Amino acid sequence: MGLMALLFVLMVQACRDIRIHEHEDWEKYFVEHGIDPLKACFILRDNNHETVHYFNKDRCLEGQSPASTFKIFSSLAALESVTAPNEQMVIAWDSVERDIAEWNQDLTMRQAFQYSSVPYYQELVRRIGPDYMQHYLDTANYGNKRMGGPIDQFWLNDTLKISADEQLGLVKRLYFSQLPFSDRSQRIVKSMMVQEDTHEYRLYYKTGWGQLPEKQIIWVVGFAEKMVYMKEHENSMNKSDVRMYPYFFAMNFDLPNPVPAGDWAHIRLEITQSILREFGILPQR
Repeated sequence: MGLMALLFVLMVQACRDIRIHEHEDWEKYFVEHGIDPLKACFILRDNNHETVHYFNKDRCLEGQSPASTFKIFSSLAALESVTAPNEQMVIAWDSVERDIAEWNQDLTMRQAFQYSSVPYYQELVRRIGPDYMQHYLDTANYGNKRMGGPIDQFWLNDTLKISADEQLGLVKRLYFSQLPFSDRSQRIVKSMMVQEDTHEYRLYYKTGWGQLPEKQIIWVVGFAEKMVYMKEHENSMNKSDVRMYPYFFAMNFDLPNPVPAGDWAHIRLEITQSILREFGILPQR
């Protein structure tokens, strides 16, 4: 059961304030780009205040193909199984020319994560193998835990599904090193997810774009650390005078086939960052 689903159950069963907030107005961020709001969702957890904020609850709880957001999990599995001894492991280019120029070269795992190289991660998962991969899916309770079709396709062919709510729970556990992987594996993957690092905040995420027969599924999944500067008490364990407050988020939406014109790789980040700015996590432009 995902975080949001669990919170709704607790809200019914317990006599305490779970503090779940719906934001119908977040619809505007999707509508302005021509996205059907019924086929879009956003979920955010403010860990400091233990509140969950969401747009489109039903969609937040609906399983979708993870597409390239699965690289978070497959990186963990590769490190834990020692298929990749570290994030600098190189897989040689197979000499097949592809549309994305960055993929057409030898890549380390860190580079492949940055460029979201599908061929690299397909080879990585082939090396991990179905037995180890199924073990990790089951142990971490990842989505529906299903592997179907070729070993290098199940996260792309709509067999494996995970909800935005479950994705949020995954990155929350990753942040606090609570997944059933070593601290080292989780620390390396977190470092690979860093996209922006400023004196005001750090932003970590992985994008995904799944091309399915009936639709395209677009994802952004990650977390942010907001920096708050204050003079700590002399007996405080925190000696840096900087407190980092984490926020966890997951967003997805559908696009029809054929895909409407637009810079969707940029738009998905613009939507995510707009909501994070509205919430006060990222500074206003």
